[in-house]
Order: sequence, then structure tokens, then C-alpha cells
Amino acid sequence: MHRDNRMPQRTDSNHYTTGIHLSQRSVLLLSAYRADSHRSWADWLVRAHPEIAWQRLELPGRHFRWRIRGNPLSWIDRIPTQAPDLILATSMVDLATLRGLNPALADVPAWYYFHENQFAYPVSAQQVKSIEPQIVQLYGALSAQRLLFNSAFNRDTFLDGVDSLLRRMPDQVPAGIRERLAPKTSVYPIPVTPITPAARRDARLIVWNHRWEYDKDPDLFAEALLALADNGVEFRLALLGGRPHNGSAALARIRDAMPDRIVMDGRVDPDEYRAALGRAGIVVSTARHEFQGLAMLEAVSAGATPLVPDALCYREQYPAVYRYTAWEKAPLVEKLTDWLANGPPAPPDISAWTDDGLPKMWRKLMFGATPNGGSHEGDQ
Repeated sequence: MHRDNRMPQRTDSNHYTTGIHLSQRSVLLLSAYRADSHRSWADWLVRAHPEIAWQRLELPGRHFRWRIRGNPLSWIDRIPTQAPDLILATSMVDLATLRGLNPALADVPAWYYFHENQFAYPVSAQQVKSIEPQIVQLYGALSAQRLLFNSAFNRDTFLDGVDSLLRRMPDQVPAGIRERLAPKTSVYPIPVTPITPAARRDARLIVWNHRWEYDKDPDLFAEALLALADNGVEFRLALLGGRPHNGSAALARIRDAMPDRIVMDGRVDPDEYRAALGRAGIVVSTARHEFQGLAMLEAVSAGATPLVPDALCYREQYPAVYRYTAWEKAPLVEKLTDWLANGPPAPPDISAWTDDGLPKMWRKLMFGATPNGGSHEGDQ
């Protein structure tokens, strides 16, 4: 499997016929889990392309397993009676079932956007392991004409996951499923709006701006901070990001062990959030899954230096100097100790992931769909 260490370049030559001029036609935007990046992407997409006649159906970002299987039922009486010219659905949408229940949609071209894929999403000990979310995305991908991903890592792990799933299928396994899907794939990241750096930066201010949940591995972050404190390393903390309703054991450990080092603690309003990122010297990720890493990209756009696992989508975004051996405490502590003592390296250039250039690529996608041979800058 090919792994890119940068924004990948075009590798396919397949094109898809829609035969429509989107500035004169309608697009049905379906988002079955309106939360975090899903919400930001949908809002940005509509705002950035006002020429399109958008029809939107969205569901709140909660009750994951009901959402991914139940969205065709939730929308069964809400699908527009007049078929749109294009369906643009997130991969949380059970697209194959939706089209089957609504025959008017069966012949409408459909694009499937992957914020994540269920083959590479870690399951916690409290969750029921099931292949249903994976099957939903596989059937949706087979039903769609284009498959859009927010990173090459997302695309590659999806295709690898399909292979793995089919190897587990006991019999009657169809051949060539990956070969059917791969030519339809393209990488179209969500644009990040750069944040203005503060007039003064605190090189020893470490910011955490992720959810305090198992898939972001805050326990590893807490263990690394405790080790730094035990070694007498000077640092300060801005503890941001959403917190689970039942609290976070890792966050509680940090608060108990080093309250005097915490300069910010809580989910703050957007202006305070941007100001905190603009002041921070270092932003850390210990994520066990990350398909685009919007929070990290936001912090880096504000001038913070990233320290990320040597894995996931981070290999596409950050050179080796910004990566540590994935999910190991000692290498994380070693790099933080060095950066806090000697100053972190300058942050990398992430302009390829911001709205300095990505909107042009998206506009080319949305308005460049031409019959038999149109090209897309983001095709991979």
C-alpha cells in the first residue's frame, strides 16, 4: 500500500459523467451526523458555493449506531419530491438503502464524502463490535459515482479495510471490489482558516485542543506531562477541547497533579480559542485515530509547533522532525523536554491544507464536472 508523506498528487485517470452545470442545478446535501468536522464542512461548502441550489438534510451528531443505520428512516418522508441533479452525502449516510427506498434518487449521480471510515476507527471497550457500520460504508461506496476523502490516509485505510472485511467473508465472495472502488477515489481535504498569531508567544505553553475521549488517548498525554513535571521541566498548559459528560480521568489527573501550571481549562468561545492557539508554543496530539486532524492544523496555522504520532494522516502533513514514535511515552517526553529547554522548531508550512488554496480545488470539483473527461485538481 502506498503511503504519501505530503499532499498526494493525481494517480488516477478515471472521470465521472454528471452532465450537469451545477451553478444552474440543485444539489442534495445529506449529512447524517452533524458534529465537529461534519458541521464545519457542510456549512463551509454551502457558504462557499452560493450559486448552487442546495437542499440540505442533516441529523444531530449523537446516537451513532442509530444514525448510521437509521438515517434513511429518519428522512423517509423528507426527501424532496423533485429529484436533484446531484447527491452529495457523507459516509455516515446509508446511501445504498436511501436510494433503494427512494426510486427517484436511483439514477441521480451521487458523491460520497468520507470524514472518516469505520475500518480505521478504534472501538472502545464499552462499545459493541459490529461490522454493520463498515457494511453501510462499503455499500454506499459501491452505490456512489465518486468517493471523496479528506486525506490519503483515510482513502488508503478504507480500501485496505474493504480487503480485510472481504477476507473474513465466509463464502460467495465477489472478486475485484477494491478495483471497482479505487478509480472512483479522490482526496479533497476540508479547508482550515488560518488563525492570526498573537503578538507575543509563550514557547513553554503546551496546548491540547482535542476531545478528552479514548480515541484521542488523553491518558498518554497525562502520563507524559507527569513525567515532565517529575523531571523538573518548566511548562504551562492550555487544556481545551470537548469533555465527555461523565468526565475525563486523564484531565482529573492533570488538574490534581499540577494546578499551578494550568493557565486555561475548559471549552471556550471561538475568540478565546483562537487567542490561546495564537499564544501557544507547542500543540500535542496523542490520537489513536485521525483522518485529517483539523484541530492540529488550526493550531499550527496560528504558529504553534506540532508534536504528533508518527502515524495516521500526520505523515502527510508534518515532516519527521515533528513526529515521535507513535503512542510511546518515552519518545514523546524526550521531544517535549528538548523543545521546552531549547525552544521548539519553527512550525511547518501547512498552506496546502488551508483556505489559501483548497477552495479553488473545491470549486473546480463543484463546477468542473463535465461529461466524459472533465478533470479535477484534487483527484488522486
